Parts: sequence; C-alpha cells; structure tokens
Amino acid sequence: MGNTKILLMLLTHSFLSDEGESTPETKLLSLHQTCDFTDVLTRMSAELAEQKVKMEQLREENQAQVAELNALKARSTVTESKVEALTQERTVKHVAFSTALIDSGEKTLGPFNAETTIVYKHVASNIGNYYSTETGMFTAPVRGVYHFEIFALSMGDIPVDAYLRKNGQGVFMAHESQPSGHGTGGNAVTLLLEAGDVVYVTLPPNRRLFDNKNHHNTFSGHLLFTMENSN
Repeated sequence: MGNTKILLMLLTHSFLSDEGESTPETKLLSLHQTCDFTDVLTRMSAELAEQKVKMEQLREENQAQVAELNALKARSTVTESKVEALTQERTVKHVAFSTALIDSGEKTLGPFNAETTIVYKHVASNIGNYYSTETGMFTAPVRGVYHFEIFALSMGDIPVDAYLRKNGQGVFMAHESQPSGHGTGGNAVTLLLEAGDVVYVTLPPNRRLFDNKNHHNTFSGHLLFTMENSN
C-alpha cells in the first residue's frame, strides 16, 4: 500500500503540472485513468498480501508435516529396535557350551610364571557359538542369568587352581592339592551377565593341570533365563 500511495502522488503531481496545457476533458480523462490504475494497484496489492498469507500457511503446514514425519520415523525406529531385541532374545534363549582341555592324548599345562588363560580345545557342545576355542572365553549374547561349572585335575605334588573370571575379575576358584597321585577340584557359580560380558578360566602362577582322553579339566556354562534391562 505504501508503493501505491507514492505512485498515486506522482500521478496526481503529473496531473497538476500539466494543468496549464490540458483541457478540462483531458484532465477528467487523465484523472479517471489515474483512479483506475490506482484501483488495479490496490487489488494487486491485496492479492499479493493474500498470496503471502497462503504461502505462510503452506509453509507452516509443511513444517507440521515434516515434524509429524520425523515423529513417525522416531516411533518406527523404536519399534524396530524392540522387534530386533525381541527377535534377539528369542534367538538366544538356547545358549550352552561344554568344553575340555584337549581333544585327545595327554597334556600337562603349566606351571607358568604368570597367570594364564586356559583355552579349552575340546568342544562337546557350543550351542549359539558363544564360546571361542581361540581365546577360551565365553561372551554373553544377552542380559541374563548364567550358570558355570569348572573342574581341574592335579598331578603329583604341584597343586592345581582353576580361577573363573568375569571381565577380568576373579569370581570362584577350584582348588586341589595332594602330595602324590591325582586329585580333582571343582566349583560352580550362577552369574547375572550383561550382553558382551566375558567369562573365562585362568591358571594361576606355579600351578599345573594334567589332562588326557578322559577330559578331567572342563569348563561349562549355559543360560538359565534372560532378563530385561534395568533402565
């Protein structure tokens, strides 16, 4: 409307400046033309303002649609995560392994100067493949309660200790010591594990294991039941 007023003033000024050279009929015609032009500009300004209002409404509607789409995507992501978690839980409900020190023959392990992880090579079962014969470690696939058992056979006058560890921290130990002959020590424990926790067995310094085809030294475990996250 500001531009319309300026244009109207300019046209009026032009009309007045030509007063001495125009006839009354010419002046009247010029005035009518000026008024018509002003009306056109007024309507155009009104239409432009209306267009701006509609564009603003469309922009707000578009923003609302984008926000709604983002919300739908977020809900979809949450749903997918829940489905994946449920699928994972259903898939890993059956987790169990049972291992022994060697596959065949006879073997003496130790003594060592430092604590050494025992890698059990003979696998009687490894449901889910969560025990590694490369590292000797079991990795929990889901949060849940697991049960583990260890047995260790000593030979001669050197005691035997098998130390079950969770994420590097000692949990339970199997111990056996005899002046001669053989002796077996064992232990068991039930642990709450988070997904990714590792459980393994170590041989402490100056201790020794003896095994043969009868598989006296064993490490076993299985999932009792899963548990929801505490969060």
